[in-house]
Amino acid sequence: MTTKKPFGLPSVKLIAIAALAGIVAGAAAVYVKETGIGNGVGDTASAECPLTKERSANLSSLMKGQVAAMVAANQPKKLQTVAFNGPDGKPMTLDHFAGKTVLLNLWATWCVPCREEMPALNALEKDMGSDKFQVVPVNIDSGDDEKPKAFLSEIGVDALQLYRDNTIGVFNSLKKEGLAFGLPVTLLLDEKGCLISAMNGPAAWDSDDAKALIKGAIGS
Repeated sequence: MTTKKPFGLPSVKLIAIAALAGIVAGAAAVYVKETGIGNGVGDTASAECPLTKERSANLSSLMKGQVAAMVAANQPKKLQTVAFNGPDGKPMTLDHFAGKTVLLNLWATWCVPCREEMPALNALEKDMGSDKFQVVPVNIDSGDDEKPKAFLSEIGVDALQLYRDNTIGVFNSLKKEGLAFGLPVTLLLDEKGCLISAMNGPAAWDSDDAKALIKGAIGS
């Protein structure tokens, strides 16, 4: 029988993976910054997000340590094509979370780093989830909901709701926007749904670095 790690404490393994992701981000950022994260083909900054670019720049100093792989958006905008199913199975978009800062995470049960970071995301939601902030994990396993539900139950995730897209359409949509290159993918969005920053790879989301970034994003 295996012993589950207590939530609220990032695992040594996840910290190591996240640290490696930060190192890799140093090289990846060269590509990302040249193309401009969030700059899809023919994309322009959204008129609905006039203040997000400044906010994103102000948060850059907090994208360090365990969240060093986060890259600020050069062209903040609303992601109009992002859609998935809610916990009730009904289609929804990011507009559903208007008024909240959102940490959107794409994951799959077959993705080892995703599996490693899920307890940390759960701990972050437990600690900081409120009417101002929510972790929104979207599972992209094919098939029905049983496998991701069983996995979350097995590891004791109890603060996160199950959002789903078994068509992988949400991943492909973010890929076209220049935001998704692999799993996990994590986006930080402001209360208007405007993109602040994005990360490809895992992070210790229950770490002090992650919490400082989220506090900065929600202005607390």
